[in-house]
Amino acid sequence: MQKYAAIRGWGMYTPERVLTNAEMATFVDTSDDWIRSRTGIGQRHILADDETCATLATRAGRQALAQADLAASQLDLIIVATCTPDYLLPSTACLVQDALGATRAAAFDLGAVCSGFMYGLVTGSQFIQTGSYQNVLVIGAEALSRFLNFKDRTTCVLFGDGAGAAVLRANDSPAGVLSFVLNAQGSGAHLIKVPAGGSAAPGTRKTLAEEDFYIHMSGGEVYQYAVRTMSDDATTAVRQAGLTREDIHLVIPHQANIRIIEAVAKRLDYAMEKFFVNIDKMGNTSAASIPIALCEAVAAGRVRPGDNLLFVGFGSGLTSGATVVRWGWDA
Repeated sequence: MQKYAAIRGWGMYTPERVLTNAEMATFVDTSDDWIRSRTGIGQRHILADDETCATLATRAGRQALAQADLAASQLDLIIVATCTPDYLLPSTACLVQDALGATRAAAFDLGAVCSGFMYGLVTGSQFIQTGSYQNVLVIGAEALSRFLNFKDRTTCVLFGDGAGAAVLRANDSPAGVLSFVLNAQGSGAHLIKVPAGGSAAPGTRKTLAEEDFYIHMSGGEVYQYAVRTMSDDATTAVRQAGLTREDIHLVIPHQANIRIIEAVAKRLDYAMEKFFVNIDKMGNTSAASIPIALCEAVAAGRVRPGDNLLFVGFGSGLTSGATVVRWGWDA
């Protein structure tokens, strides 16, 4: 019998500290109106000094496990999608595995930046669908504020910190990921990057002085890629699931920029009411964006058993993807 990977638990965590646009305007050349009109962002959550990507991921993971009524010891695999790991090595997933007490789970990080949660969701589902594993925890977690130049208004106003998680469990009836599209366009790798910190440009006084440990982005070119690829990927994923746009109950997009989301909705000919948007409160949390939005959509009563959800996004790499997910599971 074919196995499906249903989302049985979900959880999120955002740091307590909230940085508003008005507060940002006190130390960078910007304003609330400038940020809102260009991005739709009103505030974002920022890590406390004693918080890291792993601590955010752990708190979201614990919440998801509790929601699924699953003990950490029952997990077979933990995937942490992040571009802001605690260390180059070991993996953040191993830190989370230890913190959760998931002693028999395999664990690894996945790097697809803002598309990371979808990449992780698809990867985790494959382990379950092949019969290799029964219980998989997928987490999108980011500590982006540690990589921001708070003198650069083109980037620092965009990003926030947080984590979202989903527990995938083997299910007999169609649920979870029904179809997916994953893409990459490495020729655009230079458009969003942190130039230093890896083996190509390790930490030196020179790279530190040139501020190459911060996020650098070419916004105009990224916008064009995002609108095109999100629209195309969404259309393909819905078709591959054997559905039409009328069958999609809710679209949960990567929360990068309200203008991008609106342009994608227009290109797909979907009403904006079908899109769940929380960018005003969260900013762009990269790999955490879609799972955080999913948790908030469930809490708001926007997701019901049997609903077909469409996750769609893009990220540095360049990467993109879309997944159609059926909500619900066997009793």
